[in-house]
Amino acid sequence: MANVVVIGAQWGDEGKGKITDLLSRSADVVVRYQGGVNAGHTIVVDDKVLKLHLIPSGILYPDTICLIGSGTVIDPKVMLQEMEMLIENDINISGLQVASSAHVTMPYHRVLDEAMEKRRGSKKIGTTGRGIGPTYADKSQRNGIRVIDLLDEEKLRERLKAPLAEKNSLLQKVYEVAPLDSEQIIKEYLDYGERLKPYVVDCSRVIHKAAKNKKNILFEGAQGTLLDLDHGTYPYVTSSNPVSGGACIGAGVGPTLIDRVIGVAKAYTTRVGEGPFPTELKGSINDQLCKRGGEFGTTTGRRRRCGWFDGVIGKYAVEVNGLDCLAITKLDVLDELDQIQVCVAYELNGTKIDHFPSNAEDFGNCTPIFETVPGWKSSTADCRTLEDLPAPAMAYLRFLAELMEVPIAIVSLGANRDQTIVVEDPIHGPKRALLSS
Repeated sequence: MANVVVIGAQWGDEGKGKITDLLSRSADVVVRYQGGVNAGHTIVVDDKVLKLHLIPSGILYPDTICLIGSGTVIDPKVMLQEMEMLIENDINISGLQVASSAHVTMPYHRVLDEAMEKRRGSKKIGTTGRGIGPTYADKSQRNGIRVIDLLDEEKLRERLKAPLAEKNSLLQKVYEVAPLDSEQIIKEYLDYGERLKPYVVDCSRVIHKAAKNKKNILFEGAQGTLLDLDHGTYPYVTSSNPVSGGACIGAGVGPTLIDRVIGVAKAYTTRVGEGPFPTELKGSINDQLCKRGGEFGTTTGRRRRCGWFDGVIGKYAVEVNGLDCLAITKLDVLDELDQIQVCVAYELNGTKIDHFPSNAEDFGNCTPIFETVPGWKSSTADCRTLEDLPAPAMAYLRFLAELMEVPIAIVSLGANRDQTIVVEDPIHGPKRALLSS
């Protein structure tokens, strides 16, 4: 038995959905602990593509409890749409549960998000415009609406007065946007609350009961380490804490409950939105990676920026998350390349550094120092064991493991569930680990 946290070791979009789906086979409870509909997972099951933004991918397993924790922010409209989509695809959602204390994204949060991003002009952050930042801001200012408030009309009316008055004034006077109608919002969100009511639970109580009964618990983070509010490339970050420590806060558990942390990283690097990206590629190789990797955001559809694997941010992710092992995804995307480059250090103001600089300006001025390794020029899509891999592909994985000083437990070679090599099961204990050498 093990309680495992799955986190993104880059800027998000690493393929956590597939890895979470894979590990969910062994999990009794899957907990989404932060983020909102600004995140997205694409799961491929029997050639059927399912896109989820809030509901954990563990929902595909009928006996698994899927809990959306207190640290998330819920857009009830989107969540209900996801529920309907799953039902239409004959997926049982009886295991779905939502934390009563999770905060709710309201209409004014979305309007404000778009207005603020537009006002930033050339200094835009690259937000998805889904209202996530303003929702977390209201939460921090003790001015938010929670799921439990949607279950009581009197409470919702009282809780809505102050924030709506403030937001309407801001929208009109600062952003020149029409005010929102309180009665319309109340009617709409009471309906959402009524429909969600059967799924609302006390988050931490459910988790601690499962832990007491020796159940396997999988904690699922959204986005990635470099988008963490405190530890990422600020200000080009998200509004919550995707790092492994965020699981304790967002789920309401102590760190002693966590047994292992697995980081998910692509065999190269991508980033959506604004901000520095030292290993970013331009030209034909960038286009090739984007096309072969299907690098378009699940939530926004935006094309992802592509670059070589960055071992500096990889090592940083190992440190801030306490990673026990790695899942390397999309190795097959590199199949056609003659040579592959890996960033092993940076040059900053004429000095070589091997660490992630905390200053955003310094990070933006970093030039990557690369090591070149040979490609394998053959398909890995049908490989199912390490022995099936071409020797240069195996050498590339060993190089990454040595660079990041952490073993690789899982290798993903495509979107389908079966296109995976499981070297070590992070939940049921070690079989054999692909160690650095």
